[in-house]
Amino acid sequence: MPGLLLGDVFPNFEADTTVGRIRFHDFLGSSWGVLFSHPRDFTPVCTTELACAAKVSDEFKKRGVKMIALSIDSVADHLSWSKDVMAYNSEAKGDLPFPIIADHKRELSVQLGMLDPDELDKDGLPLTARCVFVIGPDKKLKLSILYPATTGRNFDELLRVIDSLQLTAQKKVATPVDWKPGMKVMVIPSLSDAEAATLFPNGVETKEVPSGKKYLRFTQP
Repeated sequence: MPGLLLGDVFPNFEADTTVGRIRFHDFLGSSWGVLFSHPRDFTPVCTTELACAAKVSDEFKKRGVKMIALSIDSVADHLSWSKDVMAYNSEAKGDLPFPIIADHKRELSVQLGMLDPDELDKDGLPLTARCVFVIGPDKKLKLSILYPATTGRNFDELLRVIDSLQLTAQKKVATPVDWKPGMKVMVIPSLSDAEAATLFPNGVETKEVPSGKKYLRFTQP
């Protein structure tokens, strides 16, 4: 099954969406982007996910990230389903703050390697898995997460990894386990101590370990 690897240029596909026809790279412009797929419209887990995504959409906007969803049903179904999503959020009169791509022929789902062979619809066809793709301003894939159709996503975690991706794209650091903004980061191993001292005026702290190797270096970004 075709798929994408980290660092690949994300396909510049054309598709019908709830805001009209788009060409993906034009839709992103110079922004970061997150594309998340759904197995089907009017399904329970997907509805909770879209509702959560709508609630936290301002957090993505603060980070300069454009959101877009994908489901295998039609634009008409998407528009109807969006009303259910906003009603779930007790915002029955609001509009979904991001578009949904229509992929009723599953062409894009196949191209992006999104189908879940173990979860079938009533016609025996594979459902779309819960994919998350984060795309950088250079249109390259920066992160992908693949959940089975039966497991809902965590959008707080998605925001956390975007914070890490954006920080590490600008500075020669990596983020340790459970990192959140404001916490110390790690100096990448390819930097010498002298280079690290120049780049990080807040200082570099090295954790002593039994091996004696000086690879656990922390700094405040």
